[in-house]
Amino acid sequence: MKTCTTTKQLRCQLNREKLAGKRVAFVPTMGNLHEGHLQLVRKAKQVADVVVVSIFVNPLQFNVQEDLNKYPRTLAADKEKLFAEGAQYLFYPSVDEIYPEGMAQQTKVSVPELSETLCGANRPGHFTGVATVVAKLFNIVQPDTAIFGKKDYQQLSIIKKMVLDLCMPIEIIGIETARAEDGLALSSRNGHLKPEERHTAPLLHQTLQTCREAIACGYDSYLELEQHAIETLKNAGFQPDYFSIRDAYTLKEVTDDTELIVIAAAAQLGMPRLIDNVTLNLNPNQDWGMLATS
Repeated sequence: MKTCTTTKQLRCQLNREKLAGKRVAFVPTMGNLHEGHLQLVRKAKQVADVVVVSIFVNPLQFNVQEDLNKYPRTLAADKEKLFAEGAQYLFYPSVDEIYPEGMAQQTKVSVPELSETLCGANRPGHFTGVATVVAKLFNIVQPDTAIFGKKDYQQLSIIKKMVLDLCMPIEIIGIETARAEDGLALSSRNGHLKPEERHTAPLLHQTLQTCREAIACGYDSYLELEQHAIETLKNAGFQPDYFSIRDAYTLKEVTDDTELIVIAAAAQLGMPRLIDNVTLNLNPNQDWGMLATS
């Protein structure tokens, strides 16, 4: 595995691969890799000849400097994991490499509407930071395909919209959320949970599943379901940011035309903020069990 720290180095390497007719897959990360990230790398290996993984803790998407400073950096361990999975290239740029004129002078990419709801409602500028850095990384790597996890459903939706709107010739593949045995979505944030919080944390996914099952059985009072879920989480010690049933394509409220819904939630538990989601197809001609995903 080759580690490149500059755009010039990486492009030089990848140009050779592309001239040889090889297909390139890209997995952007912020490091502190866990099994969820490694599943993305494995998928990348299945769909392409060359796998590029980036590790860059993007300051532009952090609203609080303290959160940026606390984000775990585990480069040595990350390299070992990527090498073991067979990734060919690691792109590990500095902040100056990505933002040579500083973040204030950086041209920014903003995806309207999708960025302004759910997580975006209380984190102004967060998804502009995400879209901007992903657009830059896409232009640096110029991959044929890029792999993302579905745990952050809103982020995946924003990236898909950005690629479509800006006519980027990149296939975006979403991978199902990797989970612990008790259902907790794997996240770098989970390491900050205290033992008693870690015991409580799977309730977030369980509450999402309960809500999905109620809708699948015909319960359509979505506001009541949302309020009940929020109370359930509060009673267990969570501080819910939102628990919301939305149209999976627009992230707006469900309408009579909605065919696929996403039930998304974000909640503070101790120090970490946990996010998760489940989806459900409302098409009555399809099998509920086959279409419900975790």
